[in-house]
Amino acid sequence: MDARTPDFSAARTAMQRYVDQEIIPGVSWAVLRGREVVDQQCVGFADREAKTQLRPDHIFRAFSNTKIFVNSAIMLMVEEGRIGLDDPIEKFLPQLGHRKVLKQGASSLADVEPAKSPITIRHLLTHTSGLSYGIFDPGTVLFKGYNDAGVLNPLTPLTDMIDKLADLPLSYHPGTSWEYSVATDVLGRVVEVVSGKPLDVFLKMRIFDPLGMTDTGFFVPEAQQGRLVAHYTGADVLDPMKPGLTRADNLPYPQAYRRPFPRLSGGGGLVSTLPDMLALVRALLPGPDALLKPDTLRQMMINQLPEGQTIRFANLGPMPGKGFGLGGAVTFAPTQFDPPNSTGEFQWGGLAGTHWWICPGANTAGVLMAQRHLGFWNPFFFEFKRLAYQAVGS
Repeated sequence: MDARTPDFSAARTAMQRYVDQEIIPGVSWAVLRGREVVDQQCVGFADREAKTQLRPDHIFRAFSNTKIFVNSAIMLMVEEGRIGLDDPIEKFLPQLGHRKVLKQGASSLADVEPAKSPITIRHLLTHTSGLSYGIFDPGTVLFKGYNDAGVLNPLTPLTDMIDKLADLPLSYHPGTSWEYSVATDVLGRVVEVVSGKPLDVFLKMRIFDPLGMTDTGFFVPEAQQGRLVAHYTGADVLDPMKPGLTRADNLPYPQAYRRPFPRLSGGGGLVSTLPDMLALVRALLPGPDALLKPDTLRQMMINQLPEGQTIRFANLGPMPGKGFGLGGAVTFAPTQFDPPNSTGEFQWGGLAGTHWWICPGANTAGVLMAQRHLGFWNPFFFEFKRLAYQAVGS
């Protein structure tokens, strides 16, 4: 192959195999070398039952791919001097000041001690605030507390979520550990307070419209719902390679993403398309039409976690070689699952298999979008990334 035209046939064959094995219904991707798109393809189905082939204009539930939009909005405000990374959260949301922290081994929500320091904007961007999610750690004191309080209730606005969080303790002292959390939803409310605009209005004005993102928003308008891909669960939560897909359009709750809800979730509320997500990823690369300044982009991609600490999930344990920057994971030591030249990669994804990555060292970035529940960091994703890096570098 000519060095200017990477060969993605191995990646396509691999993704077709996952579709044929009923691991994923379909998958779309776009890969950049520098700022140039060197491959864009769709494999499989948007709707398996109707045999609708996946197209670039199909709309996906972004889930946690939403976070990079809100993190970018915060960084726009940091650049403008309206927010400081080390500002305490009570400057914007007084209810979240003077926190209490669960004591080690606490058996109830009342077993607390005062926080040693305030939550800062940086803590929220890096998921080191002490907040939790109430999704990933069933059986814990905080899981019950978050669920009893209805922290994630889509029928309530962000203001209600902040009030609920004000009454709940933190799981650790801010800045001392890492736990995936509602922090980005809190940042969504910060955007609203600082800008004086609802989150959807601010994102449209400062990110969607300037980048020409016509299909990204907090729900799919009725006239466009024929383009919303079907959503599926796998055959076995614990075995991502067990064949079998079951349609589950009503996850995470009935009518999700099909109509407006009061909660504008900065952590997981958006829908988007491959071209729209690609527009954002390109805008996070230095260049004439970048969304943020080169120094801001560099800062976002630097691991912020202390030496020896990695990100971890309650049900998966620590993720070796992965730290966290201002809004995404940072690979500081590739594992055997990662592309060998992915040191310094900045990336994140969504619960249903949507992913983005930027790796300055390997001069590549990309977007990979599937719609399989719990498709986050699944085998198909790791295999695609290895083959994509290989193709770009060849």
